[in-house]
Amino acid sequence: MKSGFVTLVGRPNVGKSTLLNHILGQKVTIVSDKPQTTRTQVRGVLTRPDAQVVFVDTPGIHKPRTLLGERLNDAADAAIGDVDIVCLLVDATMPIGPGDKWIAERVPANAIIVVNKTDIAEPTEVLAQLHAAAEQLAGGNEYFPISAKTGAGVPELLETLVARLPEGPAYYPDDMVTDVPEAFWVAELVREQLLAVTHDEVPHSVAARVTEWEWPRIRVEILVERDSQKGIVIGKKGAVLKQVGINVRRQLPPGAFIELFVKVDKDWQRKSRALERLGY
Repeated sequence: MKSGFVTLVGRPNVGKSTLLNHILGQKVTIVSDKPQTTRTQVRGVLTRPDAQVVFVDTPGIHKPRTLLGERLNDAADAAIGDVDIVCLLVDATMPIGPGDKWIAERVPANAIIVVNKTDIAEPTEVLAQLHAAAEQLAGGNEYFPISAKTGAGVPELLETLVARLPEGPAYYPDDMVTDVPEAFWVAELVREQLLAVTHDEVPHSVAARVTEWEWPRIRVEILVERDSQKGIVIGKKGAVLKQVGINVRRQLPPGAFIELFVKVDKDWQRKSRALERLGY
């Protein structure tokens, strides 16, 4: 039996959460095409007869402009140390930039470089990116082209990860796929659907938390930073909140009843107390 921890790091929107969900065969972390969708460390557990791999999904590392941004980077940075393997993801369709190099300087020398999004890149782009990664990124001694969306190349990556892990016991029960608490997961689903329904209007300014849980009734508070954003999140005659509630219920056990309330907390991203209340 092999077991250990694998951290997924990279810039925002390189596909870390999509990769984790694909490996586990179910959704354990929300996904969006908006930067900074993942805001905390999320652990996903893959248990096989021969191994247990505990993946740690992390926020995208970026140049922070708020206290929230600083804490997201801190969460990702903390996940690099004291794990067995670090996978640094880069986008096959984007040039390797200062952000990729900055992260590469912080990962172990034996990190695995994963070139993602091969499904939307030309073969020549993928080859060029693999070559650029080998030349420009400080960390990394193995390179894998994959598509987290289609799964191409993922089995080969997974086998390499398992082969690298040390022998050891299982850290989690066989039937456990994530350590994310239910209430946190529901709040994340609400935020995911808000990002999807409101598009580009309020991605960074929205947060959500469960304030009451009396199954099947779940009350979720949605935070925005300005009154104008409150109107966007509610929508005309409540249309946005209604659609978000419908989309979230589809992903919960039958009978769930979601109550959504919107609250303005001016500049919550810059307030330490607000961030702690939200779990950031």
